[in-house]
Amino acid sequence: MQKWYLPLTVLGVAGLAALVLSERGRESVRHLLDRWEDSPEPFRGWSDAAQREMEGLQEALERLSHTLQAAR
Repeated sequence: MQKWYLPLTVLGVAGLAALVLSERGRESVRHLLDRWEDSPEPFRGWSDAAQREMEGLQEALERLSHTLQAAR
């Protein structure tokens, strides 16, 4: 399976580059972001939950960083 990591990574990066660098890709991203702002309430609730989870992960990483620095 490891022999597939590099080709899949290259394909993924090339796909993202094509999305960002092409005019059609930028229009698609803008359209997606516009629809995101007008999303229904349940989707916003999921987004809020994801944001809280990310904040919790950030706090845990900060505590871990402080603990590792104190152990030095």
